Amino acid sequence: QVQLVESGGGMVQPGGSLRLSCAASGGIFSTYTMGWYRQVPGKQRGLVATITSAGSTNYADSVKGRFTISRDNAKNTVYLQMSSLKPEDTAVYYCNIRSFLYDYWGQGTQVTVSS
Repeated sequence: QVQLVESGGGMVQPGGSLRLSCAASGGIFSTYTMGWYRQVPGKQRGLVATITSAGSTNYADSVKGRFTISRDNAKNTVYLQMSSLKPEDTAVYYCNIRSFLYDYWGQGTQVTVSS
């Protein structure tokens, strides 16, 4: 079964940095778009960033210039480097892999930005 496991979440102060990792297993994902989404209680899950198999990236306006998405196909892993973190970045962050007909999701990792 396909499994996505996120890691790297935690609590940081405003202005700090974190790097999230998502390791996928159970398939070959080098041809698929991968991404990160986040969700806070009472709100819809929203896009953070995506990266295609060719390396093209897309970011939410709220994180442009602060977050960087990357991938390592040899390790079946996608990363999200987060810097200049703000309290409004606090959320559960979910890894996503998009195949042609199905989306795979991780269990999520909590990121809390607070002083």
